[in-house]
Amino acid sequence: MRMRPDLWLVAILCALLPVAAAAQPDRRAMLTGAELRPAQSLDGAWHWSIDPYRDGIAGFHGGPPNASTRRWSDVIVAEVAERDPAALFEFDMQRSPVTHLPGSWIGHAPEMRLYQGLVWYQRDFDFTSAGPGRRTYLRFGAVDYRADVYLNGKLVGSHEGGFTPFAFDVTDLLRPGRNQITVGADSARTNDDVPPPVTDWETYGGITRLVSLISVPETHIEDYWVRLTRDGRIAATIRVAGGGADAPRVRIPALGTTILLRCDAQACTGSIAAPRRLKRWSPETPTLYAVEIEAGGDVIHERIGFRTIEVRGTDILLNGKPIFLRGISMHEEELGSDPVRAMTPAAARALLTEIRDGLNGNFVRLAHYPHSEVTTRMADELGLLVWSEVQVYWRVNWSNPATLATAQAMMTETIQRDRNRASIILWSVANETPVSEARNAFLRALIGTVRAQDDTRLVTAALLSKREGKVSTIDDPLAGDLDVLAINTYNGWYSGDPLASLPSLEWRSESGKPMIFSEFGADAQAGYHDAAPSPHKFSEDYQADYYRQTLAMARRVPFLRGMSPWILKDFRSPRRQHPVYQQGWNRKGLLSPTGERKQAFEVLAQEYARIRDSR
Repeated sequence: MRMRPDLWLVAILCALLPVAAAAQPDRRAMLTGAELRPAQSLDGAWHWSIDPYRDGIAGFHGGPPNASTRRWSDVIVAEVAERDPAALFEFDMQRSPVTHLPGSWIGHAPEMRLYQGLVWYQRDFDFTSAGPGRRTYLRFGAVDYRADVYLNGKLVGSHEGGFTPFAFDVTDLLRPGRNQITVGADSARTNDDVPPPVTDWETYGGITRLVSLISVPETHIEDYWVRLTRDGRIAATIRVAGGGADAPRVRIPALGTTILLRCDAQACTGSIAAPRRLKRWSPETPTLYAVEIEAGGDVIHERIGFRTIEVRGTDILLNGKPIFLRGISMHEEELGSDPVRAMTPAAARALLTEIRDGLNGNFVRLAHYPHSEVTTRMADELGLLVWSEVQVYWRVNWSNPATLATAQAMMTETIQRDRNRASIILWSVANETPVSEARNAFLRALIGTVRAQDDTRLVTAALLSKREGKVSTIDDPLAGDLDVLAINTYNGWYSGDPLASLPSLEWRSESGKPMIFSEFGADAQAGYHDAAPSPHKFSEDYQADYYRQTLAMARRVPFLRGMSPWILKDFRSPRRQHPVYQQGWNRKGLLSPTGERKQAFEVLAQEYARIRDSR
């Protein structure tokens, strides 16, 4: 885990404190499918306290924090103060304001709307031991951007990333009865982080996904992957923690199928020929099978779909048949006037149903970071194909090996969390990154990480293109490394092209590979209309005409195999500050923040119905 340069000395000094966990073994674990296991939820009421000068981490001379500022101390401040009136505390977590998690701190109070930095969270919970021969993990769905986790005053571990889950083995730190958990959630990022500070979306700092205590047998399944291979076999790979497991197996009762696994030092693996009666998952028939993964007395009950995805020439083949991806991009932000990135099943269903039923879509690009497993599981249920992306975005420090290692860790966590999801067909390694030799080497290393983790899906990245006159050429050096090319194009919005000229624009590629228009779009403030012969940008009329003309251009691209315009709904973005039309929102959504459909929504829906019905 890489630490910010300004805190390295503090980390060394804090390691000398009696409460530090530096001498303990690495407690981190993957726990794939953790949300399927019996758990004690730690969601709900938490106390919170801002720490803009980070004095819960370091004193003002740079040394370890003293007792008066350690937010994570295992004390009840009021009780200590009653016993010793001379005791000095410059915090009191038990009397700090209360919020309900998960959800970003931008919803805690109005003054938190644009806060960037460190916030401390704390709550108590009661724990009853699960008995001998079991391990207990503390698991977070996501904390943005960095999390330092303390249990009963001891540092459990840290995680960097903001969008992927992490778990710590806390078996020997828990105590019967009352326990105290404290989390330092730090949204501040440097130019060496992934992504760096400058983006076009809301940071949403804080604890944004579920928190739980999960009890498992001493010998338990840490990671598993069950899939249909391109040669027609159902394959399974599992990793077991806590010692050897007798006769690990995977059962699919509805198919009458059992896969017996053989184990070596790395993993347990096995495969069988897929039964002829297997129903393949697709957007039209999103069949999910109950799957039991068993090892050493530990059993996980999953629901998995089986399908294949591959490329042949300029075609994308789903289950061996060409498919056109009728999609749209989406940020992880629930409908509503004040979203806090609390993605519940109902919130995910509302958004994805707009795509499937409203837009006649079969595809969603989950941009620009890994979205909640709530969303990817809902895509499995509803039958939407998914592009999943890691947050390698814009101005990454391509020359820093530590930055690459961070990106690779994020990619690995994303894949291991979600590679059992049939809906996911594309792993994206980057968005709109400027070409350089350092960037090319960085992204090729990241592509290698993807292929080492998952050889059943396609790899892509949202690229930029070269335009000369009316001709755009896909000349990115990464084209040869990707399975599917993807281009973000905004002709007519970020260019001076008259909208009527867009259909005459030409696209060329020498790669012989399929291409997706991964982004195109225009801002429109819902309810603002300007139907003059030349409608004003930011009007619904301009956005609708932009879509008509851009879609006419897309019809003329012979190797285009999908689209994910930008974007399903307006989303928060502090960089967008036009006082009339934006007010801190990117308005390229086809829906308003509360779900009101703009004119362009129907334009795209009609085009997707035409494409669907013509195939």
